[in-house]
Amino acid sequence: MTHLHDLLAAVDAGVDPGPFALVRRAEADGLDLFTGSVRTVDRLADIPLPAGAPGPRTLALVPYRQITERGFACVDDGAPLECLLVGRHERVALAEALAALPEGPVRATGAAFDVGDEEYAATVGRVLAEEIGRGEGANFVIHRTLTATVQGPPLVAALAALRRLLLAERGAYWTFVVHTGTRILVGASPERHVSVDDGLVMMNPISGTFRHPGAAADRAALLRFLADPKEVEELYMVLDEELKMMAAVAEHGGQVVGPYLKEMSHLAHTEYLLAGRSTRDVREVLRETMFAPTVTGSPMENACRVIARHEHTGRRYYSGVLALLGHDDAGRQTLDAPILIRTAEISPAGALRVSVGATLVRHSTAAGEVAETHAKAAGVLTALGLGPEADPGREGAPRLADDPEVRAALAARNAPLARFWLDQRAPDAPGLPGLAGRTALIVDGEDTFTGMLAHQLRALGLAVTVRPWHAPGPVDAYDLVVVGPGPGDPGSATDPKMRALRGLLTGLLDAGRPTLAVCLGHQLLAGLLGLPPHRRDAPYQGLQREVDIFGTRRRVGFYATFTARADTDGLDTAYGRVELARDGADGAVHALRGRSFAGVQFHPESVLSPDGMAVLAELLPPLLPGRPAASGAGHSAAGAA
Repeated sequence: MTHLHDLLAAVDAGVDPGPFALVRRAEADGLDLFTGSVRTVDRLADIPLPAGAPGPRTLALVPYRQITERGFACVDDGAPLECLLVGRHERVALAEALAALPEGPVRATGAAFDVGDEEYAATVGRVLAEEIGRGEGANFVIHRTLTATVQGPPLVAALAALRRLLLAERGAYWTFVVHTGTRILVGASPERHVSVDDGLVMMNPISGTFRHPGAAADRAALLRFLADPKEVEELYMVLDEELKMMAAVAEHGGQVVGPYLKEMSHLAHTEYLLAGRSTRDVREVLRETMFAPTVTGSPMENACRVIARHEHTGRRYYSGVLALLGHDDAGRQTLDAPILIRTAEISPAGALRVSVGATLVRHSTAAGEVAETHAKAAGVLTALGLGPEADPGREGAPRLADDPEVRAALAARNAPLARFWLDQRAPDAPGLPGLAGRTALIVDGEDTFTGMLAHQLRALGLAVTVRPWHAPGPVDAYDLVVVGPGPGDPGSATDPKMRALRGLLTGLLDAGRPTLAVCLGHQLLAGLLGLPPHRRDAPYQGLQREVDIFGTRRRVGFYATFTARADTDGLDTAYGRVELARDGADGAVHALRGRSFAGVQFHPESVLSPDGMAVLAELLPPLLPGRPAASGAGHSAAGAA
């Protein structure tokens, strides 16, 4: 008799079997059974990862509130970071698990969302108007929670729900039940957050939701979905956001693979894979990638502020991760961490919570996002006896992902994207003449697009340092200073960040120091040159456009609610003549350049900017003609604050 049978026999007898997890990973032909003891720790760095035999050592239940480790805002509900220390690991064949798990029906009563449809729709409207419409970010995820009461022993219900998920759900990255003694988590998550194996870091941005609850997916409807600009742009935006994370943890940034179609029982998603090499401790990788933009939004830090403003309850484990840490046969650290979505949390008393969220972008509608939350909850709710049964005709149905037209529609999504992130890059490729060996400081305005920009500048030959806008330090020791992007109103006279960055730019202009300003930095630079930014009638969030940049048509990506405007192509300023690249229709200033400075409203580093590297290669060399690196303390970014 296997350990699984002993464990299930104890459950059937009404005896707590102790902490355990039963996990099917990536639709494998077997499940992992982990048993051991549970320890609660405060920080991700405290997650135990003892040396020893190869294999999994710790399974951590990471709640959303751990985002505070990065200094980000959240509604703190006190959910603990629990760690199952693996004392025993057993592989169980799928057929054996299905035969052993309880088959009885799962019943739950009193099901209701904590936030009703009308109230959730009103929140969607406020976020679109007050946050996206005012330049606070490109997309945000707002959650709601369905609560109910499980009838009968909660652990029996969870194991029966696991069996139903194993049979009915497809496309899951992890299908699992975890019992710690203080809570049970059961679910089928479609999304890998981050994994590390043999030094290879992988992430899996998933976005765009095709709903087909209770029925097999319709091919024609799917093709219409794949061509829907809202769904396409939503995936591009989360791809950009996870590339930012990969830029932070992988030595040479991430490479994009895909896109693919992930088909599940009630819906389908579009997804990419990202890959990059890293030598970091896996707990650092986990911390630097908290949490996925698919469950928070972008830019990340401000998305957390927006979530805290519009969500009145904590998220507990929703949008956190399960993290399985261990070592491989060579002693290298390993990590496998799915996002905790499509997951139910059940208390020992039977209280059930299933949290879901919708990604709000500029094209979102309140009705559409309400429907999306219902569809996302359907798979788990069906397993818990709270939703419609899956269509029995769907079992064994051909995968639409294999359809030639579907594959062509997916492949076409890469045509407008930047090859810098899609192609294999040699880490030791020579830089651009005139830039190789020079130094650059990027001042981060709270948007980690700066990490991607750093990789592009390094590819051009620059040695790059990234510094937060509020961190002290000199700027005179660098050949080039880049004032980077970030959220917020560039016209604010009281915002500390805007005041600090204006002061920094003023000092750079007065000293004639080579300066590149990107997005928010560009808006502030334009304001100092006499072109105050204006709020756009329709935000340019995640929008790709072909624009004229100093006589050359360039296709680039915008994430902006504000823009400077001008009615002339040139401007005389206290810092000399400034050339403007502006829109012929509304006068929006897409780029500007002067004797020692340049600015771009778009993001050359974005995956939406196929011509981003060409723009940088054109703008930067004239700023650094034979200029040696300066030395000394001089002007300080902190002094600008």
